[in-house]
Amino acid sequence: MVLETERLRIYPATQEQMEAFIAAETDVELKSAYSEMLQGCLLNPEQWELFAMWIIELSDGTHIGDLCFKGLISNGITEIGYGIMEEYQGSGYATEAVKAAVKWAFENLDINAIEAETEIDNTASQRVLEKCGFVANGKIGAEGPRYSLFRISD
Repeated sequence: MVLETERLRIYPATQEQMEAFIAAETDVELKSAYSEMLQGCLLNPEQWELFAMWIIELSDGTHIGDLCFKGLISNGITEIGYGIMEEYQGSGYATEAVKAAVKWAFENLDINAIEAETEIDNTASQRVLEKCGFVANGKIGAEGPRYSLFRISD
């Protein structure tokens, strides 16, 4: 499954791709996060997309970042996380990727809301969330303010 936008291709990584990212990652926190994602995928293969690292590429195949859902938290809620490599930041790629992933999630998963958390001084990430329709929910998580986006009823 591949999500395609005007400029991007976004798709869940395979087990092999995730293992390669884990092996190559030098940041201890990211290596741990990718390992947790892979473990979630292996424990929940029927919900692979909810646990996998999603690769974000330019339409020419250049890898520029990744995103993930963090499984089901509770009551039909999932969390999204994302990152764009520094040299590609500031071009709207994160907003484009998050919008596509959120749209896909609400259309294909049995979820009611998507949450996100960003560092308190990461105004660029907060702007991405706001442009995608997320609203600060007044809660502060381990990394900073939390945001929510609810499914619009038909």
